[in-house]
Amino acid sequence: MHKNFNLNKFMFFIIIMMSTLYAVSSNSWINIWMSMEINLMSFIPLMLMINNLLTTKSMITYFMVQAIASMNFLFIILLKTVQFKWFSYLNQSFPLIIMNLCLLTKMGMIPLYQWFPITMKNLTWLNCFILSTWQKIIPMVALSYCMIYPIIFMSIILSSIISSIMSFNQTNLKMLMSFSSINHMSWMLSTMLINMNLWLFYIILYSILNYIIMMSFNTLNMFTLMQIYMSKIPPLNKMMIMTNLFSLSGLPPFLGFLPKLLTINLLLINNNYLIIIILLMTSLINIFIYLRITFSSFMIINYEMKTSINHNYMNNSIYLFSLINSLWLIIITMMYILN
Repeated sequence: MHKNFNLNKFMFFIIIMMSTLYAVSSNSWINIWMSMEINLMSFIPLMLMINNLLTTKSMITYFMVQAIASMNFLFIILLKTVQFKWFSYLNQSFPLIIMNLCLLTKMGMIPLYQWFPITMKNLTWLNCFILSTWQKIIPMVALSYCMIYPIIFMSIILSSIISSIMSFNQTNLKMLMSFSSINHMSWMLSTMLINMNLWLFYIILYSILNYIIMMSFNTLNMFTLMQIYMSKIPPLNKMMIMTNLFSLSGLPPFLGFLPKLLTINLLLINNNYLIIIILLMTSLINIFIYLRITFSSFMIINYEMKTSINHNYMNNSIYLFSLINSLWLIIITMMYILN
């Protein structure tokens, strides 16, 4: 039974990956829509691997939002394809506006972001990682083909502001990571306005950071901030977690600051000053939140919690990446001097 479970899980992972690659390489809207549906139907069984009421509720929420957005997306595609007479009298930007809103909804961005943290809250850490990274690739690539600047501009600003505000007073780690994901999506949309290569670099680095942090929480069996504050976690493990959280927030000189620095540079070149100001202000809020968590976790006197905490040490790859994460600026400087 255990082997069949792993085989099924692996099969759905492969389908998710193949559907994403097919969508990225496709030049047809119908094919992109079909890839999104295959991707959706492959991710739902992964969500249900742990069968309980809360997970089922998250699955239904996720399916309903994605299905409604996909239905509207397909409706617009078909109207554009058959070119009904009455459709030609509408504003030419109207179908693109609907497509933009549908794709933003599927990503968990403004205008409809509420489903995203609710869904993530009840998933496993591995599914949280997939939902916050891989599942957003197809909508973002599709959005790059039909972007309307005013809509993307407003989504970037509102998503970054709301995600930072909602991060305050969050005690659930999955909710905190979900709002962090929304904030990072604002940065990624900003890169998509200018340079897709930078977007690719950003999402790869963000995915690596996200994976390290979420797998650390999974290894230590952590779900709330109180578990970080009160449990007897080895100081080195706690330091590694905080280091990666700092990097995720974009605090210099950690590795996560690099894509944000490159994004700011390109936005300055293109005179997008308002976006820069908003993104920097919200990043400062996120940095403050993580600094507050770090200060509290090291200052509060630890005691043994009644909750089940896994005190096993994290694997060597997490330690290695955390070290590189901390020293990347020194490494790059030394490479520059040696060259």
